[in-house]
Amino acid sequence: MNQILDVNYIIAMNKKILNEIISIALKEDIGDGDITTNSIVPKSEIGKGFIVAKEEGIIAGLFVAKEIFRKLDNKISFKYLAKEGEKVIANQKIAEIKGSLRALLTGERTALNFLQRMSGIATITSMYVSQLRNTKVKILDTRKTVPCLRIIDKYSVRIGGGKNHRFGLYDMILIKDNHIKAAGSITNAVNLVKKNLKKKVKIEVETKSLDEVKEAITNKVDIIMLDNMSIETMKEAVRLIHRKAKIEVSGNVTLDNVREIAKIGIDYISVGALTHSVRALDINMKIETL
Repeated sequence: MNQILDVNYIIAMNKKILNEIISIALKEDIGDGDITTNSIVPKSEIGKGFIVAKEEGIIAGLFVAKEIFRKLDNKISFKYLAKEGEKVIANQKIAEIKGSLRALLTGERTALNFLQRMSGIATITSMYVSQLRNTKVKILDTRKTVPCLRIIDKYSVRIGGGKNHRFGLYDMILIKDNHIKAAGSITNAVNLVKKNLKKKVKIEVETKSLDEVKEAITNKVDIIMLDNMSIETMKEAVRLIHRKAKIEVSGNVTLDNVREIAKIGIDYISVGALTHSVRALDINMKIETL
């Protein structure tokens, strides 16, 4: 929850990672050459393209699209026609690109793939966040991201107004059901963490019953996750915890029930669907020759 991802963080602190992601994506698509474009378009041909949002949504990832085209032609001009995080309407132009027509055609699909996914994540996140208007509850993402694209996925959640849960296995303790089974109990798991961990980090425990909630309270953990519980069970869990720990709800959360869940007196709601099954925002690119 202390991960802060924004454009400056990604570009300044993770420029190498971003460059690697883009390079791998381009290599995957282009291989040893774009045989269609290179057969049709002369090297000297200059073109212009507009990236267009075909539906309403929140835009995220324009800077990634820019870097993709710049890798193919470092002289390309990329003009932002919408701001990162801006809500756009159908058929709104969000960027203008001028430069090598080969670069525009070759980079089109890779750029759109990133833009569509990132904007889709930002859009669905903003929908969940809007349901919690006038509450203090925060929407969190999870580690259910595309392998090797986690920094991109979690950035998109931030753009949509959500918050980031732990970034990986290294920055927060989260004792889940299989950890509890391996240790024998919540108490054993927490004690082993406190004994063996050399650094100070928050400890969160996943609970599936009121008995597990009570055990987590006894062990004075920082956050108690209420996993896949009914509303009535969650209400009783909140009563039991009574500010002894922060409370996170996870499992079976939808746009239809997220506000009802938020009203029971919790702190966080984590939603895996923000990233694991997001619908891409419809975005395309129209090319013109000059």
